[in-house]
Amino acid sequence: MYRSLLTLGLLAFVPALVLTQEEKPNPNKPLDFVKLDRKDPMVYEKDVEPILVKKCLVCHSGPVKEAKLDLATYEALMKGGKRGKSVIPGKGEESLIIKLCSRNAKPHMPPKSEEPLSAKELTIIKVWIDEGAKAPSGIREKPKAIVGAPPAQVTPVRAVAITPDKNQVAAGRGNQIHLFEANSGNHVKALIDPGLTTPDKKPVQAAHLSLVESLAFSPDGKLLVSGGYQEAIIWDLGSGAIKQKLTGFADRVVTIVFSPDGKLIATGGGAPTEDGEIKVFEVETGKLVVDIKNGHSDTVYGACFSPDGTKLATCGADKFVKVFELPSGKFIKSFEGHTHHVMDVGWKSDGKLLASGGAELPTATAPSKGVIKVWDFEKGEQVRTINTPTKPVSRLRFLGKTSVIVVSIGDGSAARFNVDNGGAQGNLAGAASDYLHALDASPDGTLIAAGGEEGVVRVYNGANGQLVKTLTPPGVEQPKK
Repeated sequence: MYRSLLTLGLLAFVPALVLTQEEKPNPNKPLDFVKLDRKDPMVYEKDVEPILVKKCLVCHSGPVKEAKLDLATYEALMKGGKRGKSVIPGKGEESLIIKLCSRNAKPHMPPKSEEPLSAKELTIIKVWIDEGAKAPSGIREKPKAIVGAPPAQVTPVRAVAITPDKNQVAAGRGNQIHLFEANSGNHVKALIDPGLTTPDKKPVQAAHLSLVESLAFSPDGKLLVSGGYQEAIIWDLGSGAIKQKLTGFADRVVTIVFSPDGKLIATGGGAPTEDGEIKVFEVETGKLVVDIKNGHSDTVYGACFSPDGTKLATCGADKFVKVFELPSGKFIKSFEGHTHHVMDVGWKSDGKLLASGGAELPTATAPSKGVIKVWDFEKGEQVRTINTPTKPVSRLRFLGKTSVIVVSIGDGSAARFNVDNGGAQGNLAGAASDYLHALDASPDGTLIAAGGEEGVVRVYNGANGQLVKTLTPPGVEQPKK
C-alpha cells in the first residue's frame, strides 16, 4: 500500500518536472516548423526581410559580414557566403539558411549570444523558399542598415598607423583602437568613445560601434583620425580625448589621409555598387571643404595627397585611379588599366610617378592574382605592371623618398618592389596566417607595420625587412611561430 502511494506521488510529480524543463527552451534543440494560417504567397520585403533585419544583420551586413555572408539585400542573400549558397529556390529544408537557423546543422545561427529565430519566423522563411524565393517586387527604398557592435570574436586589424617620430603604432582591432610603443611593443592605452552605445542604448567600451576601417596620424603626431561606419573621429593623442566627430557619410570610411601640411583630411569610402565618396575636411574646424560628387562609381578604397598638397589621387572598386585638383575638387585625369578593384594608391615623393595596387581578374590560363601598376602622372600613361603571384594587393606605401614601395597581400605576406624597374626587393619576415588588410610606413620608410584577419600587428625594419615586434593588446596571446 505504501509503495503504491509513493508510486502515485512520483507519477504526479513527473508531469510537473517535464513541464518545467519544457518551459526552458534548449538552445541546441532543433526547431520544428509550424502550421501557418495563410493562403497568399510570402513576399520577401514584407515577410522575410524584416526577420533578417531583426535577427541577422548585426553580424551579416555593412562592415561586418561573418562567413562572408551579406544579408542586407536580396541579391546578397541569394549569392551566399563562404559556406556556399544560402538559398535553394523551391527547396526550403535543403537550403543552408534553414539548416543552420533550425539548428539541424552547425554552426547554429544566430549564435547563442543573439536572439534566436522563433519557429514561426523559421517557417516563414522556409515557405518563402519553397515558393521559389521570389525577389522583391518593384522599386523600393533601400532598407536602413542596423549596425551594432561586432561579436567579441570578430577582431580583424583593418587599419594601422605609425607616428611620424616612430615612437608609437596605432592599431584598429575590431571596433577597438590600441596604441603601442613601437620599440618595446608595450601597450600604451586604448582609445574609448565615452558616449558610445548600441541602437538599444547599451554602453559599448570601444572607439567605434562597428569595425575600425582606417587610421592616420597628423604630420606633427599630435592627432589620430579614425574611420568607421558613417563616421570619422579626430582624437587628441596626448589625452586620448575626442576633438571632432566627422559625419555625413553614406557608408564605411575605408581610407583617411592627412595633407602634407596637416591642415586637411581626405576620406574615401561609400556603399558597394553605389557612387564612391570622396570628402575633404578642415582639421581645425571639422568643416567639409570639398565634396567630390560622382568621382567614382563604386567604393573608394585608397587616397593620397600629392607631395605638394595641390592634388588628390583616389582609387576604387570601379577599376580606376583618378586625380582631382585641390581646393576646387576639379577632375584632372584618370588612369585606366586595372581589371578588378584598385585597393590603394601612392604618390612618389618627386610627384612624377603614381603606384596603385589591387587584383587582376582570373583568365582561362591563370587564377586571380595581385597586381601593382606604375603610372607617369604628366603623360597619363602606364609605365609598368608588377605582378604578385597569389592574392590581391590590399595596401601600398612608398618608403620615404625612395622608389621602393611596400605592399600588403591577401595571402598574409608583405613585400617590397622598386617602381623604377619593377624589381622585387624581398618579402618581410614572419608572414601572417591570414589575409592582410592593413599597412603603414613611417615617413622616412625605416619602420613598417602590418595587420590583418588574425588580429595582430607586426612591426618591421623597413631597411632589411626583419621583424621587430609582434603587437597584441593585454590578455591576447601572441601567435605561435
